[in-house]
Amino acid sequence: MNGKKVAVLGATGLVGREMLKTLEQRKFPVSEIVPLASPRSEGIKVKFCGEEVTVHAVNENSFKGVDVAIFSAGGKTSKQWAPVAVASGATVIDNSSAWRMDPDVPLVVPEINPEDAHGCKKGIIANPNCATIQAVVALYPLHKEAGLVYINISTYQSVSGTGKKGLDALTNESFAWARGEDVKCEGKAYPHQIAFNLLPHIGPFDDEGISEEEWKMVNESRKIMHIPDLRVSGITVRVPVFRAHGESVTAQFKNELTPQRAREILKTAPGVILRDDPKNNIYPLPIEAADNDAVYVGRIRRDTGLNNALAMWVVSDNLRKGAALNAVQIAEIL
Repeated sequence: MNGKKVAVLGATGLVGREMLKTLEQRKFPVSEIVPLASPRSEGIKVKFCGEEVTVHAVNENSFKGVDVAIFSAGGKTSKQWAPVAVASGATVIDNSSAWRMDPDVPLVVPEINPEDAHGCKKGIIANPNCATIQAVVALYPLHKEAGLVYINISTYQSVSGTGKKGLDALTNESFAWARGEDVKCEGKAYPHQIAFNLLPHIGPFDDEGISEEEWKMVNESRKIMHIPDLRVSGITVRVPVFRAHGESVTAQFKNELTPQRAREILKTAPGVILRDDPKNNIYPLPIEAADNDAVYVGRIRRDTGLNNALAMWVVSDNLRKGAALNAVQIAEIL
């Protein structure tokens, strides 16, 4: 593979830095790296392959000669600059929600639908929501065996999903509590205290009380796995964990699927590590998944309320497989 000129927009953010790190770790053939961000980050240095590289403010000329542009700078920024990058000749891999449900933009998880990456009519490929990615990586191999008809997912999402302000909120509130001080919510990341608390609130709510994150789980799961009639329900919750999301998943199938057969399938499924021996306290933990690439699955058991259904526990690093790794894997497909 010839070397590629790669731009990373949002290079100073948590996910942007993780993208640079992942490109380096996976030895993606980068001939030139172009770290980009908003004007307020102009001149900041980021590390890539042992060197410090200067971040430039994105502008109309930023994408000249760029082969692949990986975006992690929010939906508004993506809507503005993705067409500019494509017009300059780059293929855009976008981590925001801006393009995910566009019928002309493929929504890709390489373990599931890599062929969709080659059908990007607009020159843009969307990276799915972090919580959706880990769920479908675990569920799709089981779907191929028994046919998914319904999933219910309760998420336990770490504060790193909110970026640096989420990490700062949990850190500052936890230290205040440890010092015996009143824990004050600054309101920059969350509407309530996150330390030692749970917030069933990720994204704005619609008139029915369903959050934006919950709709992402519904719509993206259907599009990625090509199951338009898949029934999806659940709740998304922010928890006081720094990194890696947990998910309680109940999956119902057309055909019978035993827990043992599910373990056999997932043991060899791409991107999955099976951690399923609860009697010996072996099950996926966010603290072990953090800074690792895999989707960890355990607690696989017969569901006690539905026919032809299994329950399981799924954990993955939201900054790695949930964002940076998935984007770089898409670039590798290209």
